[in-house]
Amino acid sequence: MSRYAKPLSLRPNPGNPPVGTAMVLAAGLGKRMRPLTATRPKPLVEVAGQSLLDHVLDRLRAAGIPRVIVNVHYLADALEAHLKRKAKDLDIAISDERSLLLETGGGVAKALPLIGDDPFLVANSDNLWVDGPVDAIRLLANRWDDAAMDALLLMIPLARANCHKGQGDFHMDPSGVIARRRPGKVAPFVFTGVQLVSRRLFADAPEGPFSFNLLWDRAIAAGRAFGVVHQGLWFDVGTPPAIAQTEALLSYG
Repeated sequence: MSRYAKPLSLRPNPGNPPVGTAMVLAAGLGKRMRPLTATRPKPLVEVAGQSLLDHVLDRLRAAGIPRVIVNVHYLADALEAHLKRKAKDLDIAISDERSLLLETGGGVAKALPLIGDDPFLVANSDNLWVDGPVDAIRLLANRWDDAAMDALLLMIPLARANCHKGQGDFHMDPSGVIARRRPGKVAPFVFTGVQLVSRRLFADAPEGPFSFNLLWDRAIAAGRAFGVVHQGLWFDVGTPPAIAQTEALLSYG
């Protein structure tokens, strides 16, 4: 048995899936993960016995999400081949960004024709999370209020943001409404890379590459951006040293 099996075990959710479609962001260049990404895309870098991408797909499977969109750019052929080998049980569609890397917001905007559901899940492929007492994806789905929200971000307290070197991303009031960290200050919550969003968020979105920050700022200004706190573990696996740190924290033997 893998020494990571216990903390990384999954609890399949009974009943209907919390959302119908998830998009996994896998098109980045992985510059901070060099030299490991010289010959493979960052989502295929292995942590605790399997690739970062497979960790995300495992959690989507456990949540019962039937359809997954994955965007590709850097070493896209390797990603597509991996998905064909390892994810035959999922309905996967590729959003091809080989010709132009569209960043986080632009990548999802391009993929919208492939996404029929509203709301839908968006997950980065370079963060690793372990569910706590409450499944993170179902937590987002249960908290979602379509009348009030355009974006619901899964947050982790800065004090529990393993391997994270930043000063926090957001403040959050008791109702979950989020606000940006002020320059030069520390914010108590870090975005985990997992969020539930409405197609409304992309109304009048610009063409070409742009960051999700643009969409969040608009939603924050309108009071329609919210957060909910993840109850389990989370790891920012952004650099080679973070791999060993993450594995050491996950290991129990």
